Amino acid sequence: MGEICIKYLDEPIEFVKKGKVKEVYEAKAHGVYLFKFTDQISVFDKIIPSLIPRKGESLLRCSAHWFRTASKLGIQHHYEKSMLPTMMVVKRAGAFPMKDGEPDYSWVNETRTNYQLPLEVISRYYIVGSMFDRVKAGKVKPEDIGYPSGYDPNKIKKGEKLPQPLVEVTTKFEKFDRPVPIDEAYRIAGMKPDEYNEMKEIVLKLDEEMAKQVESRGLLHFDGKKEFAFGPHRELVLIDTFGTGDEDRFVDKAMYENEGKIVEVSKEFVRQHYRQIDYHAELEAARKAGTAEPEIPPLPPEQIDMTSKLYLQLMEMITGESA
Repeated sequence: MGEICIKYLDEPIEFVKKGKVKEVYEAKAHGVYLFKFTDQISVFDKIIPSLIPRKGESLLRCSAHWFRTASKLGIQHHYEKSMLPTMMVVKRAGAFPMKDGEPDYSWVNETRTNYQLPLEVISRYYIVGSMFDRVKAGKVKPEDIGYPSGYDPNKIKKGEKLPQPLVEVTTKFEKFDRPVPIDEAYRIAGMKPDEYNEMKEIVLKLDEEMAKQVESRGLLHFDGKKEFAFGPHRELVLIDTFGTGDEDRFVDKAMYENEGKIVEVSKEFVRQHYRQIDYHAELEAARKAGTAEPEIPPLPPEQIDMTSKLYLQLMEMITGESA
């Protein structure tokens, strides 16, 4: 990482890890992590070798806005403050134990405290993306997602609103994330049914407020993901980041309601670029065959400029603040 010149309250911070678009540092004496949002962008689990100007700032400001919203709703979280333009200070959550590179699910029980849950909570309000694909492939039945028993899956149209909100969970620390049934979620997270239900209620409560806010500024909140930890008293704590153009799906409200078009104000626009140049097809073929994956090419300059403007536009529409 090279020499770290960042300090927090005059304490040198230590590098912890780097994700696809975020670097994590620790100020041990103060019990906090610092998230540094980079201008990198990833699609299909690949980091694009192009930087998107002010993307990190956009992610920080969106996420900070939603943590402040969570505070107003009485939801506990780990956010403390922002250090503009791209740093966020959060309370340190306990780590989930790993063994030989895999999560050690045998460690958890219903009394342990202070650890990150090995789950991602996915909330869906419209049927798009992987859920639409799973329905069309017959992997998910319509009645599993709120439709009447025996409902014809061929009648389900991409982008239609689900009969009721859908909350599901996937694994967090396994090599490949996968949906998990509720009984397995209890087991691998060490959760009681009432704790799991409380987590769902927090997600739905927060999403209801998110939807209300963004609709007033021309967006629809289609779906998103959130992460939680158990605190020192086994209280549920909202952690990581959420409600940004990287984690959630926001759609242009007017285009959807007036023309029936799903126009995402997100990095879907970037994914489409790599589909159009056939990179995505080549990548999927390599993964299926188990051969070396092709390197992802950089974005053209005009695409970089458009992507930067898109993230800043989304930030303005989410927060109501000017870029």
